[in-house]
Amino acid sequence: MPIKIGLIGKTNTGKTTFFNSASLASSEISTYPFTTKKPESAMANAITLCVHPEFKVQDNPNNSECIDGWRYIPVELIDLPGLLKDAWKGKGLGNQFLSVAAQSDVLLHVVDVSGGIDTTGKISESGSGDPVSDFADIEEELIMWYHKIFEGNREKLSKLINSGTDLIDAITDLYRGMGAKKTHVKDTLKATNLDDKKLDDFGIEDSKKLTSHLRKVSKPTLIVANKIDVEGADKNFARLRERFSDIITVPASADSELSLRRAEQKGLIKYSPGSEQFKILKPEELNERQKNALDFITKDIMGEYMRTGVQFAINIAVFKLLKMNSIYPVANEEKLSDKKGNVLPDLILLKDGATITDLANEIHTDLAKGLLYAKDLRYNLRLPKTYQLRDRDVISLVSASKK
Repeated sequence: MPIKIGLIGKTNTGKTTFFNSASLASSEISTYPFTTKKPESAMANAITLCVHPEFKVQDNPNNSECIDGWRYIPVELIDLPGLLKDAWKGKGLGNQFLSVAAQSDVLLHVVDVSGGIDTTGKISESGSGDPVSDFADIEEELIMWYHKIFEGNREKLSKLINSGTDLIDAITDLYRGMGAKKTHVKDTLKATNLDDKKLDDFGIEDSKKLTSHLRKVSKPTLIVANKIDVEGADKNFARLRERFSDIITVPASADSELSLRRAEQKGLIKYSPGSEQFKILKPEELNERQKNALDFITKDIMGEYMRTGVQFAINIAVFKLLKMNSIYPVANEEKLSDKKGNVLPDLILLKDGATITDLANEIHTDLAKGLLYAKDLRYNLRLPKTYQLRDRDVISLVSASKK
């Protein structure tokens, strides 16, 4: 299953533009509220350097693409409807939004850093809105939804615990559908000093503190400071980073990325998503408006921020927030191929700390059952089943029931 990345935020922050520029989908973009009425899903990519040049082979991948030495790994991007205040109570599209957000592995919170929307998400004069408050408003909706689930199930939790279920297990089960793991709950109870307190003694402030921390650790979030190209946005960007210093904030211009991707599609320029430059291939086919747009992107986006930020945000979400490592399993260690002769055929993303056994299970459960050991083909080392994989490992699995 590909990683699911949810795009959240108020209306008119540029979520759909971000979605279209990353996936080259064609969802409707408009300034009237709630253009996105239901979650839209499309495939985008996380991008990382391929290992094939290092091993001096030419790869032919199955589950990903290799372009100019970069691996494009499919991820699912979900554009969620903009949130209203009190969405956690079920207002607007609140329930639908929050349930899909819960199924995402990581969230990209798109904020209009130009301050060009009011508190309800309507377009207003640039600089009149407050992106710091916009982020805090949506974050509070998510926390309140986590809190509502806890309080709505308090009696059930109490019965489970009084009948012998461990507090950590009971809370983990309650939030399992939202991506919570046992370690998240354990860390949360410790961080909030609630690990020695009985559930029946939890006050409202205790449960709010617990659910607030659990939301943060179980659903990693990155701030996309969109519309960074608008005058005055840089000041709001600095405010966002200062106010939410514990969250990674990426400056972005989704409009610029969409322009580059569309121009690249038409063969007018050579551009790879996330690149710090592009090359004009057919200057004679560019009209004045296109020339001005590309000049603006070169000077005001790439000149100031190196990149448009769209692909960078996706890469950060996958490799930094989710802490994914790129692993290349092969069947034939001499040719670095699968049984059909495809060289470096698959790239599997596994969380940091995953072992050889986890890799075998990811490929096929039967392979894991008969697993004996693995070989690291970069260093020609025999590895135990408990070895924790590292990014860019090229691995051959040896199993008694090899698939």
